Amino acid sequence: MTKTTVKLVSFATLGLLAASVAAPLAHADETVDYGSTAKVAFEKGNGPVSPVDPSNPETPVTPVDPNAPDGKPQPGTDGDLTIDFASSFDFGTHAIAQGTQTYYAASQKLSDGTARDNYVQVTDLRGTAEGWSLNVKLGAFAGAAGTLPGSTVKLDNGAIQSASANPADTSATTTVLTPGVVSGTILGATAGTGTGTNLLNFGSKDGVTNDDSSVSITVPNVADNVMAGSSTADLTWTLADTPAN
Repeated sequence: MTKTTVKLVSFATLGLLAASVAAPLAHADETVDYGSTAKVAFEKGNGPVSPVDPSNPETPVTPVDPNAPDGKPQPGTDGDLTIDFASSFDFGTHAIAQGTQTYYAASQKLSDGTARDNYVQVTDLRGTAEGWSLNVKLGAFAGAAGTLPGSTVKLDNGAIQSASANPADTSATTTVLTPGVVSGTILGATAGTGTGTNLLNFGSKDGVTNDDSSVSITVPNVADNVMAGSSTADLTWTLADTPAN
């Protein structure tokens, strides 16, 4: 019995030694690598682009044109560099008075009745960030009230609003428009800026402050120069692919 016990223990011990000796002989799994690719491509965007809220430029809105019988503004322009919207100005109805008078345009109304700053909106979907510039020209007044000689329209408190990571970087704080004369750059982008949608609010960046006190018309010698009735002038907004400077 003693010999048998010893043999069993010895066998067991040898088994453990065999296992410990065999362990280093195990091999790691072999791997190989192979490459593939992932690709995405983009092309120039195309307008027209919907107007957005001058208070929150990530939210589409429907502005009301106060001078259009149906309240609908003109659609935005086509292409990859577009004018999406520009406010029309309603200076109201006033009693004829002596001397030079200044009248303020009503705020921009949205379809839900909300009041916002008057504004102009531009979108650059070219994918080049080459910059652009916007100007405006006031046409001659015509209508029952007459030509309003010497009258000027002032666009005041210009402030850029944008959800873009590269917003437009050029704007005019104040622009005085004389009929027939093209303004300087009222809103623009130098190279590397102005991508996506950019707005120029006439009032404030928040889109609501000074909403009804930032666009005005000054009419000299009202009693001498106007007749009872209304007169209208066109505003022509021109967008060029020339970088602002």
